[in-house]
Amino acid sequence: MTSTLKALRVAADPTRLRLLLLLEREELSVAEMQEILSRGQSQISTHLAQLKQAGLVEDRRTGKNAFYRLTAPAELMNALRQAEAEIPETVEDRAALRLTLRKRQDKMRRYFDELAGKFGRQYVPGRSWKGIAEALLKLMPPLTIADLGAGEGTISQLMAQRAKKVIAIDNSEKMVEFGAELARKHSIGNMEYRLGDLEDVPIRTATVDLAFLSQALHHAPHPERAIAEAWRILKPGGRIAVLDLNRHHFEEAREMYADLWLGFTERELERYLKQQQFRNVETAVVFREQEAPYFETLLATGDK
Repeated sequence: MTSTLKALRVAADPTRLRLLLLLEREELSVAEMQEILSRGQSQISTHLAQLKQAGLVEDRRTGKNAFYRLTAPAELMNALRQAEAEIPETVEDRAALRLTLRKRQDKMRRYFDELAGKFGRQYVPGRSWKGIAEALLKLMPPLTIADLGAGEGTISQLMAQRAKKVIAIDNSEKMVEFGAELARKHSIGNMEYRLGDLEDVPIRTATVDLAFLSQALHHAPHPERAIAEAWRILKPGGRIAVLDLNRHHFEEAREMYADLWLGFTERELERYLKQQQFRNVETAVVFREQEAPYFETLLATGDK
């Protein structure tokens, strides 16, 4: 009872209540919460320290940033939502949150727009022919394939040689335009490029045989949502194949390649797939680079 009363007292402060309601919707950095609430860093940090001490939030370090997520019990949040109407600022908070999340996506899109037309000539961590070959060996033609996070579509065009159809999805308009032009130039008639997001894929439910993500998942703000979208678009019996970096500590990748996540462990990828009810999940390290920073490529597969 004492801890419950303490949590209620801590959460009763209007600013801390606003923070909890924001974190219920999205994991946020201190800087993002500063911007949304128009408060100074020291004030936000003080409130977060109190919420953390009460067991209502937890933080994780990502490079120089600290991200916070909600850990408050559902019963407490239900009570707080009832008080939300008494704090008019929460309406503006939701609008500011949407703008902040849009800025996250815009930053990533700007990076990939700059790369359009250069991707095939520039080094990208983990995009090794050895890893790609391992993934292609898993394919059974003829298939309808969704290449999620396709970039300019180099891999999509390779798969199109055997596939029934390839749908290449990317969130950079310039990448999509460039890839579509390459396909037209080389008369690849069974390819279609679509502008879209990993977490909101513009493909009808249960219409593809293979969902393929090559070095794309670490750009997804919520990897589990991207995997859920892959599950949605797959036909019963369809397969997912994920090529991504093994967990590493090369922090420069965040700025150099706009990476949101420094790779994943095999257990993390396995958990993402099994949470979406994929069966026969397998993971393996399929390539190890011989030069610093010694990136490793993971392959994860599963059946719907």
